Amino acid sequence: MPFLRRTSASSQAEAQTGAPAGAPRKGFRALLARLNEHPLARVGPGLITGVADDDPSGIATYSQAGAQFGLNMLWTMPLAFPLMSAIQSMCANLGRVTGKGLAANIKATFPPVVLYGVVLLLLIANTLNIAADIAAMGEVAQLVSGIDRHLLTVGFVFATLLLQIFVPYHRYVFFLKWLTVSLLAYAAVLFVVHVPWREVALRTFWPHFTVDANAAAVVVAVFGTTISPYLFFWQASEEVEDMHAHADGANGASLVSDPRAARTELRRIRWDTWSGMLYSDITAYFIMLATAVTLHVAGVTDITTAAQAASALRPLAGNFAYLLFALGILGVGLIGVPVLAGSGAYALAETLGWREGLERKPRDARGFYGIIAVSVLAALAIQFSSINPMKALFWSAVINGVVAVPLMVVILLLVSKRSVMGDYTASRPLVVLGSIATLVMGAAAVLMLLPG
Repeated sequence: MPFLRRTSASSQAEAQTGAPAGAPRKGFRALLARLNEHPLARVGPGLITGVADDDPSGIATYSQAGAQFGLNMLWTMPLAFPLMSAIQSMCANLGRVTGKGLAANIKATFPPVVLYGVVLLLLIANTLNIAADIAAMGEVAQLVSGIDRHLLTVGFVFATLLLQIFVPYHRYVFFLKWLTVSLLAYAAVLFVVHVPWREVALRTFWPHFTVDANAAAVVVAVFGTTISPYLFFWQASEEVEDMHAHADGANGASLVSDPRAARTELRRIRWDTWSGMLYSDITAYFIMLATAVTLHVAGVTDITTAAQAASALRPLAGNFAYLLFALGILGVGLIGVPVLAGSGAYALAETLGWREGLERKPRDARGFYGIIAVSVLAALAIQFSSINPMKALFWSAVINGVVAVPLMVVILLLVSKRSVMGDYTASRPLVVLGSIATLVMGAAAVLMLLPG
């Protein structure tokens, strides 16, 4: 068995670097080999999912919350962490246990109207989110480089599209993991601004704000971008992708059909998902805090563009904070856009019974890659419309918050069914946390829609 593990590791290194194991490695291949030996390269889908959670839509929403309410929305992050982690753990377990994505499981268990309903809502929300995310990236890139944002947006669109279609998953995901480091930019911002930590600690657990429709809209937007439907589909599907990547051993089969790796795999999923969500949650907290102690204090309470959010930091916190904020949007956007497009492609391909998977070649999964292409190319439309990118980002998060509620109910039912999960149904604590998350999202959405 030790020999088999070394052989598998060598094969993986060869696949990722393109050089035979043991062969002399120089230049770029040597760099890839060294990076591949780093612990970050061996983490699972949880880290990428967590960072994709803080895409430009999330950054916009957290910035708006911090600018509008100051320190009084920080409480949402400690509350969101166990709830988002529980839901994502359920999705990861579902994919690994059954060997099928979320849409495929819904298709096999529920009436067609449920499947078509949730997938249609997902595609609508994702299209808006992708378009707004890329527009925000172009706007911020123009702020930093001075190049026209329309040209930059076109560049981002085709770069992300070509990478997803023509670079195999095992290589593409390798670079996505290293892009997750970009989130550290928001922690660095706090080192160059004044933070009243005592007040921060108090408001995190004892906030001061009026509960009305406006506050509810921000709360549902924060939870909507934190507990997002596209992440549910992505997490389940990437566990399936990882399972297929280990198809030469016990780890390469669904746990329902081959339970030998169950204990190890479920422990890995638990650690990977909760740590990835913690990274995401802490970063969201830092973004909200940074804008609260800068923009809100200075009276900037309404963020209308991504450029404004970054530019407002320049006179308040200096060029370093401004550049960190702007570059952070670009880094997480390069992760968030592929995850958004990929999640919709997995969902629709599974619904229609098409071949799917980022490891497949384009000619073997034309429908799957066609969905990705249509989704990403649709982002160009916002460049020629009157839609404000930052407002679109914020309201796309609100839409996600509403869409997530029925989908979360479906997930809870799936992971509780022995006919789906076999001996690996969700534990009582996970079900309780998932139920609380669903109730919180539902209550916030109802409150947001109430008059006054």
